[in-house]
Amino acid sequence: MGGLGIAATAVLVGIAAFDASDSTTGTDPSTKLTFMAPAAPGGGWDGVAREAQQALRADGIVNNVQVVNVPGAGGTIGLSQFVGLGADPTNLMMTGTVMMGAINVNDSAVDLSDTTPIVRLAEDYEVFIVPADSPYETLDDFIADWKTDPHALAVGGGGVGGTDHLLAGLVAEDVGIDPAELNYVSYAGGGEVLTALLSNTVAVGVSGYNEFSDQIEAGNLRALAVSAEAPVDGIDIPSLMDQGVDVHLPNWRGIVAPPGITDAERDQLVSIFEEMVATPEWQDTLERNNWEPAVLTGDEFAAFIEEDQARVDQIIEELGL
Repeated sequence: MGGLGIAATAVLVGIAAFDASDSTTGTDPSTKLTFMAPAAPGGGWDGVAREAQQALRADGIVNNVQVVNVPGAGGTIGLSQFVGLGADPTNLMMTGTVMMGAINVNDSAVDLSDTTPIVRLAEDYEVFIVPADSPYETLDDFIADWKTDPHALAVGGGGVGGTDHLLAGLVAEDVGIDPAELNYVSYAGGGEVLTALLSNTVAVGVSGYNEFSDQIEAGNLRALAVSAEAPVDGIDIPSLMDQGVDVHLPNWRGIVAPPGITDAERDQLVSIFEEMVATPEWQDTLERNNWEPAVLTGDEFAAFIEEDQARVDQIIEELGL
């Protein structure tokens, strides 16, 4: 009960912080924006929000840009709160593939169809990683032992139903392991996965490349595979598909507005981010983070969300999650 109290307090602090931003009601989006990152500081959504904040400020597109964090349940706590806000176009939320799975496995009462899609910005990729002193030099080395006794080798990653979990399950299925036998240990973020790896609590970790790129480059971790379909500039890691595993899974990042905003407000927000993604600052952001540009806006982004939710739901059903 003490742990639950601490968790509840943390969530309430995040909610209070975001409610405080509601003073932006009636403000023009070109003057002030508040991004909700529905996860803890330092995670993927938080990183994208802060990169967007800097790009918008640097070019004077929007000078007053704030980021607040509302963590929990793969983003669905933040999503539930966000949908309940008034139709204020200055309040925005980061979202992506992780939230798709969390909506399903947490049986969320709201989903992304209850928001106003604005823009899909970019995609990044997952990696399978082991400590530098791991006996697994290659993906094949790990798979050979994994197939022998799947439950004996714990796989660490983010929340249940998130991109890390889905990727681990898809790879297990493709190499002939019953996903029900997967020993998956979920953690709140990449920092906890790193700790679990280095303490040998888990045999392999699965998470976003950028969460571990520094440790990989420093030689503390060894990357066995990346989840991209084709080679990615700046990431010198063989893909799963290059190694005979017919699985690829991008992790997209995007921005939605609350329900009920006007068409004119939506179009203004789309224009703001179309201007942002064309700036040198955003191009530098893509290069530094090894993100693939994947811009979709408005109705096209809304159609993509509907299709991708159906795809993720099917994967979760097939894996029995």
